[in-house]
Amino acid sequence: MWLLWLITAIWAFSFSLIDVYLARSVDSYIAVFLRMLLAASLFLPILRWKALRERTAFVLMAIGGVQIGMTYLLLYHAFAYLTVPEILLFTIFTPLYITLIDELVLNRQHVPLRWWLAAGLAVFGAAVIRYDAVSEDFIVGFLLIQAANVCFAAGQIAYKRALLGSVREQAQVFGWFFIGALIVSGIGTALFGDWSRSPQTAVQWGVLIWLGLGASGLGYLGWNMATKWVNTGQLATMNNMLIPAGILVNFLFWNRDIDWLRLLIGGTIIVASVMLCQARRDLATPLARES
Repeated sequence: MWLLWLITAIWAFSFSLIDVYLARSVDSYIAVFLRMLLAASLFLPILRWKALRERTAFVLMAIGGVQIGMTYLLLYHAFAYLTVPEILLFTIFTPLYITLIDELVLNRQHVPLRWWLAAGLAVFGAAVIRYDAVSEDFIVGFLLIQAANVCFAAGQIAYKRALLGSVREQAQVFGWFFIGALIVSGIGTALFGDWSRSPQTAVQWGVLIWLGLGASGLGYLGWNMATKWVNTGQLATMNNMLIPAGILVNFLFWNRDIDWLRLLIGGTIIVASVMLCQARRDLATPLARES
Protein backbone atom coordinates (compact mmCIF):
# COMPACT_ATOMS: atom_id res chain seq x y z
CA MET A 1 0.00 0.00 0.00
CA TRP A 2 2.86 2.35 0.76
CA LEU A 3 3.98 2.18 -2.87
CA LEU A 4 0.61 3.49 -4.10
CA TRP A 5 0.94 6.44 -1.70
CA LEU A 6 4.48 7.14 -2.94
CA ILE A 7 3.48 7.07 -6.62
CA THR A 8 0.46 9.25 -5.84
CA ALA A 9 2.80 11.88 -4.39
CA ILE A 10 5.09 11.67 -7.43
CA TRP A 11 2.19 12.00 -9.86
CA ALA A 12 0.75 14.92 -7.87
CA PHE A 13 3.99 16.83 -8.51
CA SER A 14 3.95 15.75 -12.15
CA PHE A 15 0.51 17.24 -12.81
CA SER A 16 1.69 20.56 -11.43
CA LEU A 17 4.83 20.48 -13.57
CA ILE A 18 2.76 19.79 -16.67
CA ASP A 19 0.38 22.63 -15.83
CA VAL A 20 3.12 25.17 -15.14
CA TYR A 21 5.75 24.34 -17.79
CA LEU A 22 4.16 22.35 -20.61
CA ALA A 23 0.39 22.64 -20.93
CA ARG A 24 0.25 25.96 -22.79
CA SER A 25 3.42 25.68 -24.85
CA VAL A 26 4.10 22.03 -25.80
CA ASP A 27 1.69 19.91 -27.85
CA SER A 28 0.14 17.28 -25.58
CA TYR A 29 0.41 14.41 -28.07
CA ILE A 30 4.09 15.12 -28.63
CA ALA A 31 4.68 15.40 -24.90
CA VAL A 32 3.08 12.00 -24.26
CA PHE A 33 4.97 10.37 -27.14
CA LEU A 34 8.29 11.70 -25.83
CA ARG A 35 7.42 10.52 -22.32
CA MET A 36 6.69 7.02 -23.61
CA LEU A 37 9.88 7.04 -25.70
CA LEU A 38 11.95 7.99 -22.65
CA ALA A 39 10.18 5.44 -20.46
CA ALA A 40 10.73 2.70 -23.03
CA SER A 41 14.42 3.62 -23.27
CA LEU A 42 14.68 3.05 -19.51
CA PHE A 43 13.49 -0.55 -19.73
CA LEU A 44 14.62 -1.75 -23.16
CA PRO A 45 18.27 -2.27 -22.03
CA ILE A 46 17.09 -4.73 -19.35
CA LEU A 47 14.25 -6.26 -21.36
CA ARG A 48 14.47 -10.05 -21.47
CA TRP A 49 13.03 -10.57 -24.92
CA LYS A 50 12.45 -14.30 -24.53
CA ALA A 51 11.37 -14.30 -20.87
CA LEU A 52 7.68 -14.30 -21.83
CA ARG A 53 5.70 -16.34 -24.26
CA GLU A 54 4.72 -14.39 -27.37
CA ARG A 55 1.09 -14.29 -26.27
CA THR A 56 1.97 -12.90 -22.83
CA ALA A 57 4.30 -10.28 -24.33
CA PHE A 58 1.50 -9.20 -26.67
CA VAL A 59 -0.91 -8.98 -23.73
CA LEU A 60 1.55 -6.76 -21.85
CA MET A 61 1.93 -4.55 -24.93
CA ALA A 62 -1.86 -4.32 -25.19
CA ILE A 63 -2.13 -3.33 -21.53
CA GLY A 64 0.35 -0.50 -22.06
CA GLY A 65 -1.39 0.59 -25.25
CA VAL A 66 -4.76 0.74 -23.52
CA GLN A 67 -3.79 1.96 -20.04
CA ILE A 68 -1.61 4.81 -21.29
CA GLY A 69 -1.97 5.17 -25.06
CA MET A 70 -5.75 5.01 -25.46
CA THR A 71 -6.36 6.82 -22.18
CA TYR A 72 -4.37 9.84 -23.31
CA LEU A 73 -5.79 9.87 -26.85
CA LEU A 74 -9.34 9.99 -25.48
CA LEU A 75 -8.42 12.45 -22.75
CA TYR A 76 -6.85 14.98 -25.11
CA HIS A 77 -9.76 14.76 -27.55
CA ALA A 78 -12.07 15.67 -24.68
CA PHE A 79 -10.33 19.06 -24.33
CA ALA A 80 -12.13 20.13 -27.51
CA TYR A 81 -15.47 19.77 -25.75
CA LEU A 82 -14.82 20.41 -22.06
CA THR A 83 -13.20 22.93 -19.76
CA VAL A 84 -10.38 21.81 -17.47
CA PRO A 85 -12.65 21.82 -14.35
CA GLU A 86 -15.16 19.64 -16.22
CA ILE A 87 -12.44 17.18 -17.24
CA LEU A 88 -11.21 16.95 -13.66
CA LEU A 89 -14.75 16.41 -12.47
CA PHE A 90 -15.55 13.65 -14.98
CA THR A 91 -12.40 11.65 -14.17
CA ILE A 92 -13.66 10.85 -10.67
CA PHE A 93 -15.62 7.75 -11.75
CA THR A 94 -12.55 5.53 -12.26
CA PRO A 95 -12.95 3.68 -8.90
CA LEU A 96 -16.36 2.42 -9.95
CA TYR A 97 -15.00 1.15 -13.28
CA ILE A 98 -12.12 -0.64 -11.56
CA THR A 99 -14.51 -2.45 -9.23
CA LEU A 100 -16.93 -3.32 -12.03
CA ILE A 101 -14.25 -4.53 -14.47
CA ASP A 102 -12.59 -6.66 -11.82
CA GLU A 103 -15.86 -8.41 -11.04
CA LEU A 104 -16.77 -8.95 -14.70
CA VAL A 105 -13.31 -10.12 -15.81
CA LEU A 106 -12.79 -12.56 -12.97
CA ASN A 107 -16.18 -14.27 -13.35
CA ARG A 108 -15.98 -15.14 -9.67
CA GLN A 109 -18.13 -14.43 -6.64
CA HIS A 110 -19.20 -10.82 -6.33
CA VAL A 111 -16.61 -8.49 -4.87
CA PRO A 112 -17.38 -7.52 -1.26
CA LEU A 113 -20.10 -4.93 -0.85
CA ARG A 114 -17.60 -2.95 1.24
CA TRP A 115 -15.44 -2.38 -1.85
CA TRP A 116 -18.41 -1.05 -3.83
CA LEU A 117 -19.26 1.28 -0.95
CA ALA A 118 -15.64 2.43 -0.76
CA ALA A 119 -15.53 3.13 -4.50
CA GLY A 120 -18.71 5.14 -4.24
CA LEU A 121 -17.29 7.11 -1.31
CA ALA A 122 -14.12 7.84 -3.30
CA VAL A 123 -16.23 9.23 -6.15
CA PHE A 124 -18.33 11.30 -3.74
CA GLY A 125 -15.25 12.66 -1.96
CA ALA A 126 -13.66 13.67 -5.25
CA ALA A 127 -16.92 15.32 -6.33
CA VAL A 128 -16.98 17.36 -3.13
CA ILE A 129 -13.53 18.69 -4.01
CA ARG A 130 -13.93 19.17 -7.75
CA TYR A 131 -17.60 19.85 -8.51
CA ASP A 132 -18.31 23.04 -10.47
CA ALA A 133 -21.06 23.99 -12.85
CA VAL A 134 -20.77 22.24 -16.22
CA SER A 135 -21.53 23.60 -19.67
CA GLU A 136 -24.73 22.68 -21.48
CA ASP A 137 -22.92 21.01 -24.40
CA PHE A 138 -20.82 18.44 -22.60
CA ILE A 139 -22.21 15.03 -23.62
CA VAL A 140 -19.48 14.16 -26.18
CA GLY A 141 -16.72 15.27 -23.84
CA PHE A 142 -18.27 13.37 -20.94
CA LEU A 143 -18.39 10.17 -23.00
CA LEU A 144 -14.77 10.61 -24.12
CA ILE A 145 -13.62 11.01 -20.51
CA GLN A 146 -15.59 7.96 -19.40
CA ALA A 147 -13.98 5.93 -22.19
CA ALA A 148 -10.58 7.15 -20.98
CA ASN A 149 -11.52 6.18 -17.42
CA VAL A 150 -12.52 2.70 -18.58
CA CYS A 151 -9.23 2.27 -20.47
CA PHE A 152 -7.18 3.32 -17.46
CA ALA A 153 -9.19 1.08 -15.14
CA ALA A 154 -9.03 -1.90 -17.50
CA GLY A 155 -5.26 -1.57 -17.84
CA GLN A 156 -4.79 -1.66 -14.08
CA ILE A 157 -7.01 -4.69 -13.59
CA ALA A 158 -5.47 -6.54 -16.54
CA TYR A 159 -1.98 -6.02 -15.13
CA LYS A 160 -3.14 -6.99 -11.64
CA ARG A 161 -4.39 -10.32 -12.97
CA ALA A 162 -1.45 -11.03 -15.31
CA LEU A 163 0.97 -13.72 -14.13
CA LEU A 164 4.35 -12.00 -14.50
CA GLY A 165 6.42 -13.39 -11.64
CA SER A 166 8.49 -11.61 -9.00
CA VAL A 167 9.33 -7.92 -8.74
CA ARG A 168 12.62 -8.48 -10.55
CA GLU A 169 10.96 -10.52 -13.28
CA GLN A 170 8.28 -7.85 -13.79
CA ALA A 171 10.94 -5.14 -14.16
CA GLN A 172 12.76 -7.25 -16.74
CA VAL A 173 9.69 -7.56 -18.99
CA PHE A 174 8.05 -4.18 -18.34
CA GLY A 175 9.57 -2.81 -21.52
CA TRP A 176 6.79 -4.58 -23.43
CA PHE A 177 4.26 -2.39 -21.58
CA PHE A 178 5.92 0.78 -22.85
CA ILE A 179 6.40 -0.60 -26.34
CA GLY A 180 2.62 -0.91 -26.54
CA ALA A 181 2.13 2.58 -25.12
CA LEU A 182 4.74 3.97 -27.53
CA ILE A 183 3.00 2.46 -30.56
CA VAL A 184 -0.41 3.89 -29.66
CA SER A 185 0.92 7.30 -28.62
CA GLY A 186 3.02 7.40 -31.81
CA ILE A 187 -0.08 6.81 -33.95
CA GLY A 188 -1.90 9.54 -32.03
CA THR A 189 0.99 11.96 -32.52
CA ALA A 190 1.18 11.22 -36.25
CA LEU A 191 -2.54 11.88 -36.63
CA PHE A 192 -3.07 14.82 -34.28
CA GLY A 193 0.32 16.19 -33.17
CA ASP A 194 1.35 19.78 -33.86
CA TRP A 195 5.10 19.70 -34.38
CA SER A 196 5.30 23.48 -34.37
CA ARG A 197 4.68 23.18 -30.64
CA SER A 198 7.58 20.86 -29.89
CA PRO A 199 9.58 21.43 -26.69
CA GLN A 200 12.16 24.19 -27.14
CA THR A 201 13.68 25.30 -23.84
CA ALA A 202 15.99 23.46 -21.46
CA VAL A 203 13.32 23.68 -18.75
CA GLN A 204 10.73 22.03 -20.98
CA TRP A 205 13.13 19.23 -21.90
CA GLY A 206 14.13 18.83 -18.26
CA VAL A 207 10.51 18.46 -17.19
CA LEU A 208 9.85 15.97 -20.01
CA ILE A 209 12.90 13.90 -19.06
CA TRP A 210 11.69 13.70 -15.47
CA LEU A 211 8.16 12.86 -16.58
CA GLY A 212 9.42 10.18 -18.96
CA LEU A 213 11.99 8.47 -16.77
CA GLY A 214 10.55 9.16 -13.33
CA ALA A 215 6.80 9.73 -13.35
CA SER A 216 6.03 7.48 -16.35
CA GLY A 217 8.87 4.96 -16.31
CA LEU A 218 9.37 4.19 -12.64
CA GLY A 219 5.92 5.52 -11.74
CA TYR A 220 3.88 3.12 -13.87
CA LEU A 221 6.15 0.22 -12.97
CA GLY A 222 5.66 0.94 -9.27
CA TRP A 223 1.93 1.55 -9.55
CA ASN A 224 1.22 -1.54 -11.62
CA MET A 225 3.35 -3.78 -9.41
CA ALA A 226 1.53 -2.38 -6.37
CA THR A 227 -1.81 -3.39 -7.89
CA LYS A 228 -0.81 -6.97 -7.15
CA TRP A 229 -0.24 -6.25 -3.45
CA VAL A 230 -3.52 -4.59 -2.58
CA ASN A 231 -7.14 -5.61 -2.89
CA THR A 232 -9.38 -4.20 -5.58
CA GLY A 233 -11.12 -1.82 -3.17
CA GLN A 234 -7.84 -0.23 -2.12
CA LEU A 235 -6.72 0.11 -5.73
CA ALA A 236 -10.02 1.66 -6.78
CA THR A 237 -10.12 4.25 -4.01
CA MET A 238 -6.45 5.22 -4.37
CA ASN A 239 -7.17 6.27 -7.96
CA ASN A 240 -9.00 9.32 -6.64
CA MET A 241 -6.42 10.19 -3.96
CA LEU A 242 -4.46 12.01 -6.68
CA ILE A 243 -7.10 14.76 -6.73
CA PRO A 244 -6.57 16.15 -3.20
CA ALA A 245 -2.83 15.40 -3.43
CA GLY A 246 -2.49 17.36 -6.67
CA ILE A 247 -4.44 20.32 -5.29
CA LEU A 248 -2.30 20.38 -2.15
CA VAL A 249 0.94 20.32 -4.15
CA ASN A 250 -0.37 23.18 -6.30
CA PHE A 251 -0.89 25.24 -3.17
CA LEU A 252 2.37 24.37 -1.41
CA PHE A 253 4.70 24.96 -4.37
CA TRP A 254 2.80 27.32 -6.69
CA ASN A 255 0.55 29.13 -4.21
CA ARG A 256 -2.66 28.33 -6.08
CA ASP A 257 -5.99 29.13 -4.44
CA ILE A 258 -7.70 26.32 -2.53
CA ASP A 259 -11.18 25.90 -1.11
CA TRP A 260 -9.87 24.45 2.13
CA LEU A 261 -13.27 23.35 3.44
CA ARG A 262 -14.07 21.33 0.33
CA LEU A 263 -10.54 19.87 0.24
CA LEU A 264 -10.73 18.85 3.91
CA ILE A 265 -14.18 17.28 3.64
CA GLY A 266 -13.54 15.56 0.29
CA GLY A 267 -10.04 14.41 1.23
CA THR A 268 -11.31 12.95 4.50
CA ILE A 269 -14.03 11.05 2.64
CA ILE A 270 -11.49 9.60 0.17
CA VAL A 271 -9.11 8.58 2.98
CA ALA A 272 -12.06 6.95 4.76
CA SER A 273 -12.89 5.03 1.59
CA VAL A 274 -9.32 3.69 1.43
CA MET A 275 -9.43 2.68 5.09
CA LEU A 276 -12.77 0.96 4.57
CA CYS A 277 -11.04 -1.56 2.29
CA GLN A 278 -8.40 -2.52 4.84
CA ALA A 279 -10.37 -4.96 6.95
CA ARG A 280 -8.19 -7.97 7.73
CA ARG A 281 -10.19 -10.50 5.77
CA ASP A 282 -10.00 -8.33 2.63
CA LEU A 283 -6.23 -7.85 2.64
CA ALA A 284 -4.40 -9.31 -0.35
CA THR A 285 -1.07 -11.05 -0.47
CA PRO A 286 1.29 -10.55 -3.41
CA LEU A 287 0.69 -12.80 -6.42
CA ALA A 288 -1.46 -15.12 -4.36
CA ARG A 289 -5.09 -14.36 -3.63
CA GLU A 290 -5.29 -11.42 -5.99
CA SER A 291 -3.41 -12.91 -8.96
